[in-house]
Amino acid sequence: MTEGTVPAGSPAQRQEARQEQEAGQQHPEAVPLLEPRDGLPPLVTTAPALAEAVAALGAGGGPVAVDAERASGYRYGHRAFLVQLRRRGPGTVLIDPIACPDLSALDAALAGAEAVLHAASQDLPCLAELGYRPRQLFDTELAGRLLGYPRVGLGALVETVLGFRLEKGHAAADWSTRPLPTEWLRYAALDVEVLVELRDALADELAEQGKTEWARQEFAAVLAADPPPPRPDPWRRTSGIHRVHTRRGMAVVRELWLERDKIARRRDLSPGRVLPDAAIVEAARALPGTGDLTELPGFRGRGARRHAPEWRRAVDRARAQAEPNLPGTASPLPEGPPPAHRWAERDPVAARRLAAVRTAVTAIAGEHSLPAENLLPPDVVRRLAWRPPEPPSPEAVGADLLDHGARPWQAELTAKPISRALIRLTEQDDESETRPAGPAANEEEAGIRPPGSG
Repeated sequence: MTEGTVPAGSPAQRQEARQEQEAGQQHPEAVPLLEPRDGLPPLVTTAPALAEAVAALGAGGGPVAVDAERASGYRYGHRAFLVQLRRRGPGTVLIDPIACPDLSALDAALAGAEAVLHAASQDLPCLAELGYRPRQLFDTELAGRLLGYPRVGLGALVETVLGFRLEKGHAAADWSTRPLPTEWLRYAALDVEVLVELRDALADELAEQGKTEWARQEFAAVLAADPPPPRPDPWRRTSGIHRVHTRRGMAVVRELWLERDKIARRRDLSPGRVLPDAAIVEAARALPGTGDLTELPGFRGRGARRHAPEWRRAVDRARAQAEPNLPGTASPLPEGPPPAHRWAERDPVAARRLAAVRTAVTAIAGEHSLPAENLLPPDVVRRLAWRPPEPPSPEAVGADLLDHGARPWQAELTAKPISRALIRLTEQDDESETRPAGPAANEEEAGIRPPGSG
């Protein structure tokens, strides 16, 4: 296959492929991608090789495909252990960020180039840690969502849109392994092999559907997004914590989680490889006293036994805490509206507003063939429904949507329908308040007086 030649097909053929994807069928003519078109490039591991690669990429043309491989299930944090790039001219470049941890020169060389990533929000943070921060973005996953594709993984989109089949067998590999196996490097190179071609095909579809500006705003929002703030109680995300029903048990979860995190950070290991969440929950439910923690099933593994003294001290700290200092069994309520499932009991009127707004958003999303959550983020919907403007005019609703983080294209599409839904709901509530109710009212409406009334 030569540079730029892809079996993308006509819009009608892509629509047929989309329908096959919706039906869960594979593209009947998908061609397996088994080898990079230019051969497997050498891994960049030295400063001179990096300088040469940066110069070549900077001199290349058009957008640059970018991907990164992490080892989240094996190492602490989410840093990159391989960076893949491809651009017209130099072709594919594979960089080892352990050997070459400073990519600021790459950042400068590609300052004017559009970066093409798939699910960019996952890779941008680890690329920024290395010094590479794209100024322009095309996110193929987000484009697929805006276009209404039911499956937007890279493999699914490449197969549906371009007619190629990517092998995804090494997605969960330990990319911190050194040396990296040749087969892994080949897999990584293929991830950027046709990414620019996928970008071009999706851009054409966005233009056909009148969604180019929507995508531009969405991509800009991804680039401008601030890192999420630290969670106030990250230990509450321990899997299975719902099975712990006492405050003392919650203290055990907290102390074991914090101790595990400290060890995992020091040893550069994924926390789950130091001690499974299931073991933490077992200890919290058993509340071991003088017995040996290693008697519990989750603590019998070699990795867990290695830190047995630390686990014992963590449990002892939890047992020694004064009652007022114990954490509650329920998570503190987040800022803003309460969880949606509590609205009916806390504020039935707000619950009806939420249902009305959701119905309006779902209808608009269906008209434009995209998921409701991409038309308007669920948090924006909740915040608007919880405290809508008074009166809920289209202008006021649009301003509120923007204040809550909606993009201009989203507010433009949804403000009027949401305003109509809220006004209609208010009118219905007013009618129900003024309408006579009950048997006595019905008798009065019929001209019948209760006995003894006159």
